[in-house]
Amino acid sequence: MRVLVADPIADEGIRLLREAGHQVDVKTGQAPAALQAAIADYDALVVRSETQVTEAILGAGKRLQVVGRAGVGIDNIDVNAATRHGILVINAPTANIIAAAEHTLALLLSMARHVPQAHHKLRAGYWGRKEFTGTQLRGKTLGIIGLGKVGTEVAKRARAFEMRILANDPFVSEERAKSMGIELADKDTVLSQSDFISVHVPMNSVTKGLIGKEELTKVKPGVRFLNTARGGVIDEQALYDAVQSGRVAGAAIDVFSEEPAKDSILFKSDKIIVTPHLGASTNEAQELVAIELAEQLLEVFKGRPAKYAVNAPVVVPEALAILAPFVDVGMLLGRIATQIAQGQVNSITIRYEGEIAKHDSLFLKAAIVGGLLSPVSEERVNAVNVNHIVGQRGMKVNEEKGSESGAYRNLLAVELHTSQGKTTVAGTSAFGHTHIVQVNDYRMDVRISNGYMLFIENQDRPGMIGAIGTIAGKADVNISFMEVGRLSSRGRAIMAIGLDEPMPDAALKQILAIPGILSARLVKA
Repeated sequence: MRVLVADPIADEGIRLLREAGHQVDVKTGQAPAALQAAIADYDALVVRSETQVTEAILGAGKRLQVVGRAGVGIDNIDVNAATRHGILVINAPTANIIAAAEHTLALLLSMARHVPQAHHKLRAGYWGRKEFTGTQLRGKTLGIIGLGKVGTEVAKRARAFEMRILANDPFVSEERAKSMGIELADKDTVLSQSDFISVHVPMNSVTKGLIGKEELTKVKPGVRFLNTARGGVIDEQALYDAVQSGRVAGAAIDVFSEEPAKDSILFKSDKIIVTPHLGASTNEAQELVAIELAEQLLEVFKGRPAKYAVNAPVVVPEALAILAPFVDVGMLLGRIATQIAQGQVNSITIRYEGEIAKHDSLFLKAAIVGGLLSPVSEERVNAVNVNHIVGQRGMKVNEEKGSESGAYRNLLAVELHTSQGKTTVAGTSAFGHTHIVQVNDYRMDVRISNGYMLFIENQDRPGMIGAIGTIAGKADVNISFMEVGRLSSRGRAIMAIGLDEPMPDAALKQILAIPGILSARLVKA
């Protein structure tokens, strides 16, 4: 096989591929047009975060079988286009976990003791001590948002400093958290009780601006923030303003909404420590990432499944025609359920009804779990690793199968049993599109497309739809569709409202203030 390495990786990975008899060409820093012209001669492409693997490049890869990302994030790879072209995408998500966790602790200590500021002043000839008086970690509360692999490793190390660990992650069981000495709490509790807050979630439509202006009004005065996960999870302007006002004592940021970052608002405050995305930048991590990726490439070249395949859950060919449309259904059900549910998840029930129940459910289970975890984890869930991820997080997943599916040939449903009740979302595939046919106790039929949806539970009475439409109009939010499900005339009902853009927080508060509105949840489909 011919392998093109387009971004620098450690020599250990290249050596493994060459020793196995494959041709490896290292051509880094190529312009997009040059890469597009060259890729036709290669079976595999290896990148880090620098090279953008676009639709055009993937389309030009006539021999291309696999794209390997030496690291976790795949933001620079058009995964959908790769899937359309039948190109496998793999990454190396575990090798740099310790490096990222250690960098988080390095920033935590530097921030607590003003290390960079003191270093800068002393090098400039100024001997000052009082102004650099820091704070001890012992006895302080570290809030962790996102208790995945990196978040868990950060918690382990913070406990060695005798810190109290408070974490928010709806998909970690109480038993699992307790075994690690971690207290689970909702996000507002983490914000209001923590002395330090570290975010460890992926960057996507749900987590963008997860910590914004409103959240920063809820924090404990004097809190300090850390972000070694992804830029944009914390609103940079809002964080800067909160630091300038004194509400937030400081921050340590390794990642930025735009990278390379050369003119960030965060650079303007001496109370904010910044580093240029160094979380995975250790010699050991780079070696392990290269080796982890090379080993997977060797498996793919032998026709075996990759351990960390991003876009290729395994399914037997005869079942593919039946199950394939329900991968999108399952992913969407998971994404919607996790956004409208409230409370800590205790258990998950997945129901397969109709013809899909006759086949191996692992394919669809992976899609649902992937959708559920998408707002809180960068783990790429597929049929190879779904049971491992479920076990690692202590998630209780029950599966039920039935040959009958009522009015539908096939039906897929997910139930989240949380500390605040049960949330049910069910759907099917019809004419090539995903349809949501049930939300909790309400029946409906909503064809889902990309965009935003507002789920509003209310008392069914005249004028309710008009009142919501008026608020949306004044907020300049366009409604693309509306579907109503109700239990009885003038009883409880639910509206599923399609939006072309997100409903502003102020408008959402106005909707919640309408008499008869019981709840309103904005969802990114």
